[in-house]
Amino acid sequence: MTVVVGFVPTPEGWAAIEAATDAARVAADRLVVVNTSRGDAYADPRYAQEHHLAELRGRLDAAGVPYEVVQRMRGRDGAEEVLAAAEEHAAGLVVIGLRHRTPVGKLLLGSTAQRILLEADCPVLAVKAAATPA
Repeated sequence: MTVVVGFVPTPEGWAAIEAATDAARVAADRLVVVNTSRGDAYADPRYAQEHHLAELRGRLDAAGVPYEVVQRMRGRDGAEEVLAAAEEHAAGLVVIGLRHRTPVGKLLLGSTAQRILLEADCPVLAVKAAATPA
C-alpha cells in the first residue's frame, strides 16, 4: 500500500510526516510526499525550501522507509495535487495535517483538508500537531 502525505513545513506538516512514516513502515510499503504551490505568489510559505527538504529527507532516511518527494508548481491547489498523487500512485492511504480553526473559520470557505477528506478514493488519516505545553 502506497501512503501519500501532503506536506507543508509547519508543525501540522511534520505531524503528518510522522504519522505517514509510521503507516508506511507498518504496511511495509513506500511513502510519497507531496509539497506544492500554485505559483501565483512571489513567496509561498507552504512551499518547502531546500533546508526543509534536507530535514525531510534526513528524517525519512533515518526511518528506513522507501520514499519519493514530489514538489510541484503547476497552478493547482494543494488538494488537487494530493488527490492526483493518490490516484497516480494507487494510494491505500492519504495522510494530512490539520490546523486548529475557530468554529467560525470552519463555517466559512472549504479547506484543503476538507476537500481531501471528501474527495479521496481511499481512507484519509487527518492528524493534528502535538499541543505545545503552556
